[in-house]
Amino acid sequence: MPADTVSVTGWGRTAPTTARLVRPRSYEEAATAVRECGARGGIARGLGRAYGDAAQNAGGAVLDMTGLDRIHAIDVGGGTVLCDAGVSLHRLMEVLLPLGWFVPVTPGTRYVTVGGAIGADIHGKNHHGSGSFARHVLSFELLTADGEIRTVGQGEPLFDATAGGMGLTGVILTATVRLQPVETALMSVDTERAVDLDDLMARLTATDHLHRYSVAWIDLLARGANMGRSVLTRGDHAPLNALPPRARRHPLAFRPSRLPAPPAFVPEGLLGRTTVGLFNELWYRKAPRARTGELQRIPTFFHPLDGVPHWNRVYGRAGFVQYQFVVGHGREEALRRIVGRISEHRCPSFLAVLKRFGEGDPGWLSFPMPGWTLALDIPANLPGLGAFLDELDEEVAGAGGRVYLAKDARLRPELLAAMYPRLDAFRSLRRELDPRGVFTSDLSRRLGL
Repeated sequence: MPADTVSVTGWGRTAPTTARLVRPRSYEEAATAVRECGARGGIARGLGRAYGDAAQNAGGAVLDMTGLDRIHAIDVGGGTVLCDAGVSLHRLMEVLLPLGWFVPVTPGTRYVTVGGAIGADIHGKNHHGSGSFARHVLSFELLTADGEIRTVGQGEPLFDATAGGMGLTGVILTATVRLQPVETALMSVDTERAVDLDDLMARLTATDHLHRYSVAWIDLLARGANMGRSVLTRGDHAPLNALPPRARRHPLAFRPSRLPAPPAFVPEGLLGRTTVGLFNELWYRKAPRARTGELQRIPTFFHPLDGVPHWNRVYGRAGFVQYQFVVGHGREEALRRIVGRISEHRCPSFLAVLKRFGEGDPGWLSFPMPGWTLALDIPANLPGLGAFLDELDEEVAGAGGRVYLAKDARLRPELLAAMYPRLDAFRSLRRELDPRGVFTSDLSRRLGL
């Protein structure tokens, strides 16, 4: 079984650690890798799109699961797929869209594996109506620390511990996922501007139920009367009769485009306050005040950054922090304060998005809860960033909110219990299932998971 000692980091490139990278090509090899991972344990890894240290394991083993990438069965009539955990959402779209099916939930990149989607219990632009990924998983096969392969279904404690459990209950081998029917590979998209944060929240609250997908880009450098000005984008899968005649010839064609990758080393300071401020101004002004029914391809609507390979390089050698939190409905004042503090701190974020979450999901460490979630990227070398984010953590926890573990690389462990009330249940099940701590990551050591 191939294995190399390599430096491993998350997509944010902020906290690299060295581990033994193992590449199993069969379930048997995965079981062998778990048995032989050593005193420092092991953790499964997909395509490396967790921003922080969730799929790293300093001094231990990291299991690259992308070699287990078979699609075993598709129920075209019933709308389910059985596949290996190493299959990417990109591959599922390639295979399923021509058959009239789409993945039930996708984040801002399609380059995540099914196993990673379950382990992080990913969410997308449709959480307000469809929930997170694990809600659509009927069952999965889990390789546990004792070497047993268990079939785990919805409603079982092990299912709820694994959904959002960041790979710490075992290695997901296969999953059966319920799909979303579609008539075309195009989206019907409405776009409009919101003049400030209150205007944005009012629009989302009033109309979210009318659209399957919604998201807002938010200008976090805007201050004063413009604080929180945004571009709101909402979409639905376009029906066949909405397409022009030429597009109806191949309505389910999936055609992603790719641009050249940024250079391996980008000058520091490229994404500073001045350049991001200029970008934000241009992006807001070029957006239509109101436009309805624009047809966009699925990659354009869901995954615009996937068209730029290794786009994370634009932050330079220091990398970037992706900070995402959620606060509940009724805590809008806390959201206003946090957005105001980010604006006053002049955080240069050009990938900041606000969404409205629906009902929470059963995963004990699942991130979404009913309320408002804000995600922003910040260059890691911004002066005073660590102390500033610590203050935001306190504000979020005090409002009954939480930060997203799949994007975290710096949360203080003492805040975790306040953010995740089912943490004790998760820890208890882990101790029972894995008393030797076979499944371990940099994230789990840092936070005491």
